[in-house]
Amino acid sequence: MAPRASALSCCCCCFFFILTSVASAQLSSTFYRFSCPSALPTIWTEVIRALATDSRIGASLLRLHFHDCFVQGCDGSVLLDDTPTFTGEKSAIPNRGSLRGFDVVDRIKAQLEIVCPQTVSCADILAVVARDSVVALGGPAWTVLLGRRDSTTASLSTANSDLPSPFSNLNDLISAFAKKGLSTSDMVALSGAHTIGDARCTNFRTRIYNETNIDSSFATALQANCPFSGGDNNLAPLDTSTPTIFDNFYYNNLVNKEGLLHSDQQLFNGGSTDSQVSSYTTNSAQFFRDFTTAIVKMGNISPLTGSSGEIRTNCRKIN
Repeated sequence: MAPRASALSCCCCCFFFILTSVASAQLSSTFYRFSCPSALPTIWTEVIRALATDSRIGASLLRLHFHDCFVQGCDGSVLLDDTPTFTGEKSAIPNRGSLRGFDVVDRIKAQLEIVCPQTVSCADILAVVARDSVVALGGPAWTVLLGRRDSTTASLSTANSDLPSPFSNLNDLISAFAKKGLSTSDMVALSGAHTIGDARCTNFRTRIYNETNIDSSFATALQANCPFSGGDNNLAPLDTSTPTIFDNFYYNNLVNKEGLLHSDQQLFNGGSTDSQVSSYTTNSAQFFRDFTTAIVKMGNISPLTGSSGEIRTNCRKIN
């Protein structure tokens, strides 16, 4: 082969390798079509079974996906248990005593390891259970992109620093989401996840006793179950109107000064996000569209793909 032709051939091969490498790093809606066609039906069945016995679990599973993606990207790191030589993220301040749903993920993973051993990642399970929970509770469907692999590391410090606090002000929220490549509009839409689920008294006590941008009757009613001292783990719904239905009522609550958390009410408090909140109160279809767009975007934060990471056989520990 002539030198020029040989060089051209090498360039073509290198270019093809680059293209295939880039392609392999992309998430795909059909990632398990051939390697594990029963993956999505298996996950859906288990989510429905879990919701039948625990109406709160859908919100918990959705929250797991969020807390995973905001720390090291969507890599399943939030699921790792502490060991004598390894500290995970479960004991971080935003996670300790509040994250739930690990047992549901365990059951799903155990079933998938029977039908498709070492094929479906824990990170992908979190992305799918988030979607399935929203759909099962009356919310919108979206196409979940798949192909994430699982991290062999976790970061307690990043979980403590990067997960938004229930005491955050608007600028703090905007900055926390921007750090992950999410816009202010994405942040407002994703906050609508608080249309389901509960919060602990310790996270809203200061608001109901000390803040002024809160409906007085709403605050008084909450004080009955969240005393000035004690009862830290007593629960209240984030959306008192329809706490187990994924709808736009969360935003109506904000307009009525009935946001449970300080960070919730910051979205409608005379600031730059007021108009978006107002628009969602009368246009649930727009909220659904924006939410699905934002959560797909969130699910694409720094995923491990290709040969990075691993496929854990047990979501609680590395292989």
